[in-house]
Amino acid sequence: MNDHLARAMAAKGKLRAVACVTTSVVNDICFLQGCSPVVSVALGRAVSGAALLGSTLKQGQRLAIKFEGNGPMQKLIAEVDWDGALRATVAVPDAVAESVPDALGRAGFLTVTKDLGLKEPYSGMVQLYTSEIAQDLAYYLTDSDQIPSAVGLGVSLAPDGQVAVAGGFLIQSLPPSDESAVEQVMTRIEQLPPLTTLLAGGTSPTALLELLLEGLEYNLLESTDLSFRCGCSLDKVERALLSLGKEELERLMAEQGSAEVTCEFCRRQYRLDRELPSLLERLQ
Repeated sequence: MNDHLARAMAAKGKLRAVACVTTSVVNDICFLQGCSPVVSVALGRAVSGAALLGSTLKQGQRLAIKFEGNGPMQKLIAEVDWDGALRATVAVPDAVAESVPDALGRAGFLTVTKDLGLKEPYSGMVQLYTSEIAQDLAYYLTDSDQIPSAVGLGVSLAPDGQVAVAGGFLIQSLPPSDESAVEQVMTRIEQLPPLTTLLAGGTSPTALLELLLEGLEYNLLESTDLSFRCGCSLDKVERALLSLGKEELERLMAEQGSAEVTCEFCRRQYRLDRELPSLLERLQ
């Protein structure tokens, strides 16, 4: 089953439901990042969460979620573009801990940034609630965005450490709230098997929505393919170096004669040597 996301509206437009499978994307990202098992689980949940939160983005828009905690993993960032392109990075990919909350840490912040094509991106921040990725995202959506939300995220690993399954769902109550429909969905969530069990059994995003919304009238909307894509380029690297300023570029030229930059998302390495003098000229 290819990675993709499915959306639906239920209860006469009062419930928004989204489900996704991200197994291949998460595997690719974990390989690039060199993740330990617990970090693979955390990263997989965050990537799935970003896909779900970004399901309403319009053309050209982008969303990023950033978890920062006092645990050994330190920081985790996942981004999604409007067309389903995903990427992620973690500060300490080989961190070791007993659980995702232990890896992330019990104190810290969750920041959600939306680039909607305006002059400045919109950012919202909350303190970590439980340091469980799904619960903290639900807390953010309910507290900051004022949209009561239920988030389920699941990742399981194969014996060799690769990601066996990854995915999730998001249910949101839109105003005016239909309390009966909300209660029905929450009861349904409690009755279902663990999400990883469903995903391991081949449950697709559409089938997952059918299970979650059983007994409610709903309309399936379009689905979106999900894939890994990094947005790095030589031009962006040059702009980053320009932002260092004239003195720092001159120091690089004098001490090293070149600059090496590694993309935090795809790990591609850029080496600039002949380009440095022309960059300095642009700062004159």
